[in-house]
Amino acid sequence: MRNQAFRSVSAALALLVIVPLARADEPGVALNNEGAQWLLLASPFVWAPSMSGQAALGGVNTKVDVPFSEVLDNLSSVFMGNLELTNRTLGFYVDGVYAKTEESHRVFGRKVGLAITQTTLAVGVYYRVYEYELGGDTLFGEPRTWRIEPTGGVRWTKLSTKLDINSAGFSTKKKTEWTDPFVGLRMQADLTDRWTLSGESDTGGLDTGSKKTWNAQGYLGYRMYLADHPTIIRVGYRVLSQNYRTTDFTGNKFKYDVTQRGPVLGLSMRF
Repeated sequence: MRNQAFRSVSAALALLVIVPLARADEPGVALNNEGAQWLLLASPFVWAPSMSGQAALGGVNTKVDVPFSEVLDNLSSVFMGNLELTNRTLGFYVDGVYAKTEESHRVFGRKVGLAITQTTLAVGVYYRVYEYELGGDTLFGEPRTWRIEPTGGVRWTKLSTKLDINSAGFSTKKKTEWTDPFVGLRMQADLTDRWTLSGESDTGGLDTGSKKTWNAQGYLGYRMYLADHPTIIRVGYRVLSQNYRTTDFTGNKFKYDVTQRGPVLGLSMRF
């Protein structure tokens, strides 16, 4: 029931923009802003992650190893991004990642194929608890500041895993989904009138199934106007680690213990 309710909320928010949507950094601001205007920030990103870890399905354990050098060969599709609504002190966001990979390994002389499709959606809230003025204004005519924002929410993951052992004619697949609460911290600093630095980390996974998650990301941004909208072009790096364990239809252990990491390129546009 909890997963069904979460999916309904996520789907309604997702209709506002292409999702999964990476964290958006709103440009500039004042901490005391009673009656401040609410702003919408849309941030499509492209992520090129490597994948490493372990997966177990149908009684077969296999290593997940897709290095960045093989991303183009193994990665079928990937997208990430963020949709954020903020009044510059309080904010709400939908953040997501979609990744599909296909790879093969030799295990005891047999070719083992592994396909993983993962959709991750996070719905969260943050509040600006500290702001320090750095002097001067940004390109958008707002004070340069350093700000700290605790954040929390829930992250929903849907995972589809398929395992093929060609020489044995064996094939099995598993679809599962779970929801984790998370807590974290966001920090943002205006380095100059155009350059900005932002980062975030969070951790979660307090549910049953012996699972845990953590996420960390950092971005260097450059302010500009695009189609008359304040925009930040971003380049950065993101790491998303998830560990989930349950049983599959054979009664064997299903394990997904995988870390995704890699560079990110995108933009944040304010409306």
